[in-house]
Amino acid sequence: MKKSAKKAKLLIHESSPYLLQHAYNPVAWHPWNNDTLNKAKELDKPILVSIGYSTCHWCHVMERESFEDPIVADYMNEHFINIKVDREERPDIDAIYMEAVQLIQNGQGGWPLNCFLTPDGRPFFGGTYFPPKNAYRRTSWTEVIHNLNLAFRHRRDEIEGQADKITAHISKAQVHFVQDIAIDSTSSVWQQADINTLYNKLSQSFDRTHGGFGSAPKFPATMALRFCLNYYLSEKHQGALEQLNCSLKSMMNGGIYDHLGGGFSRYAVDEKWLVPHFEKMLYDNALLIGLMADSYKIEANESYRQCIAETFEWLQREMTAPSGGFYAALDADSEGVEGKFYIWSKAEIDAKLGKDAAVFCAFYDVTEDGNWENSNILHQQHDFLSFCENYQLDPSKLRKQLNHSKALLLDLRETRIRPGLDDKILLDWNAMMITALLKASQALSDERYKRYALQSLNFLTKALKVEGASLELYHSYKDGVGKYTAFLDDYALLIEALLEAYQCSQSQQYLQLAERYTEYVNNHFLDQKDGLYFFTSAKQTDVLLHKKSIYDSATPSGNAVMLHNLQKLSFLLDNNSYHEQGLKMLAVLQKTLIKYPQSFGYWAAALFREVYPLKSIRIKAADWSIYANPVLKNIFFDTFVYYEAQEASQKDSFLVCIDQQCHLPVHQLTEALNLL
Repeated sequence: MKKSAKKAKLLIHESSPYLLQHAYNPVAWHPWNNDTLNKAKELDKPILVSIGYSTCHWCHVMERESFEDPIVADYMNEHFINIKVDREERPDIDAIYMEAVQLIQNGQGGWPLNCFLTPDGRPFFGGTYFPPKNAYRRTSWTEVIHNLNLAFRHRRDEIEGQADKITAHISKAQVHFVQDIAIDSTSSVWQQADINTLYNKLSQSFDRTHGGFGSAPKFPATMALRFCLNYYLSEKHQGALEQLNCSLKSMMNGGIYDHLGGGFSRYAVDEKWLVPHFEKMLYDNALLIGLMADSYKIEANESYRQCIAETFEWLQREMTAPSGGFYAALDADSEGVEGKFYIWSKAEIDAKLGKDAAVFCAFYDVTEDGNWENSNILHQQHDFLSFCENYQLDPSKLRKQLNHSKALLLDLRETRIRPGLDDKILLDWNAMMITALLKASQALSDERYKRYALQSLNFLTKALKVEGASLELYHSYKDGVGKYTAFLDDYALLIEALLEAYQCSQSQQYLQLAERYTEYVNNHFLDQKDGLYFFTSAKQTDVLLHKKSIYDSATPSGNAVMLHNLQKLSFLLDNNSYHEQGLKMLAVLQKTLIKYPQSFGYWAAALFREVYPLKSIRIKAADWSIYANPVLKNIFFDTFVYYEAQEASQKDSFLVCIDQQCHLPVHQLTEALNLL
């Protein structure tokens, strides 16, 4: 045991909260680096790469059950090189071995991800959670490691053969995919009928009662909902708007939303959005803020404004580093119990709120028996105005009373033991939040969001810059130190944030930097054969192979984000080569996109710029700030804004162009907006 404990300290110098959680396990965990990989080759030992993240509930469970067991740890240390990987720090490694495990387990994957590799890094077996004893139709962890050790020692040829097959499949699948789609972009012409087909396919999985898509578990699916938003704006299809609003309303009212502290949990385990998986991820909240902001522009729904404001307060209070960046996530567990920090008994609420408790409990469905495991998850069962009418309450007084009650309960909640905080700063997730806050600033005409976003953008472009490099960035940052060469998603989402910053401020520095980073990505990540981007640059040497990530999952794929960026830059810079590059990307995915729209939601959202007319408004004036708010709150994905400064003595003018045809300049903004 002493030997194991000593080796386990190899992780204490890591910055990842997930790796630090495992630093004192008796398992001799190594970080993923060339030294560890070379050690496996020198000792000719199989590698266990165990991948998770700090807010992963079942990762914690497996740690308690197996990785903290000294007998299990000694066996692992003797027969394997054990590597811990934070999937959020190394999404490139996670993607490769997730694909291997999904192949081995007939499509099943998740975290914790446990993959066994040959000494040179080729996968030969893997799975997700393994219990300490045979249970849940799963083989025990001790049996797995014992059998694999025997197989590696006595049936090495079989292990090598399996590793060759799996590696070849992963590599061949990518090559086959590229060969299938490497076609001339000019042969791909998108039409309105394609958009209709995509919407009709998406609509087949609408949950029109509770919002979202499909049944439990329910994820926010913000990219598919953004397609609905664009479809409504382009086609004025009421069904698309109804599904968008129903989904957002259900999520905001449900337990997936933190009604006291703001912010959304990762997903709901039920179809009604009542019971969340309680971890809060930065990226989910970024995508939801951005979607609510753009939706607010359509109907000025006050609940969207309130939800954005409360989530922003949560971001400021709990997720912002002193340096200016945003932390990654909050754990689902506190004191080893999932959701304990967020749930309530009726007695607690009665004691704290006194005479106001009855109304609060009626509004948020709090009962003696509880609505989840004998406790209460706050959720709004009733429409606010209907509730006022049923209980004969004045709306303004009720709103004030509820807000006061929420503040009291939030103060009480702060005395509890908090969930763990993953305080690393990730470039891609931070860029997503910056884009979201800039969208909120435009929709709500609130400068606070803009200032906060631009401060964070300034921090990212400086703190995560690789020393001595002009444009190269780090992916992760913690305690003043940047780590890991940035991936495609990092650069793509940063470019997106820079373009949003340009739209808000009309400052050329953001547009110019976006163009420079686009050229950097084209030079270091682009596969010229098919026009798609690799997830890792050629500089990344410690991975089995370089993959392309194209699916939009919980976050948009870097390739899809780059497609949007190329479309915008083509228009803003009048550079048709970017447009041609984007068309090629769409061409190579045409059949796949039509077949699986929900897996390619952000790709699909880009199609509207190819099928429907694009618009622009060119403003000549002495002061952009006079026009920023009224212009920005009235434009959407299909409209571009240009500002040109002129002398105050000259008359302000507005030139509106639609589908490459320009109207005569006008001198009143209202006239220009009417033309748009």
